[in-house]
Amino acid sequence: MTICELREKEVINICTGERLGYVEDVVFDLCSGRITHLIVPGPCKFFGILGREEEYVIDLCQICKIGKDLILVEVNLKDVRRKCDNPCPKKDD
Repeated sequence: MTICELREKEVINICTGERLGYVEDVVFDLCSGRITHLIVPGPCKFFGILGREEEYVIDLCQICKIGKDLILVEVNLKDVRRKCDNPCPKKDD
């Protein structure tokens, strides 16, 4: 499976039945060359106009099943949320 194929799959939390979104990125362990975490964008701020403040960082051991269209995970959202890094830093004037 490629990273592009992972990005086409929707992530569902089986604890709550909540749709978390689609895989946006992955985290690699440079020493082993293996994927360690999936990154899923968090909820939008103000109708998606203002971007996102948080993202979900899901450890591979929290994945229950990877299907054709879905990835089922068992997570506590409080444990996997983290603040997004600012993707567009302000330019110095």
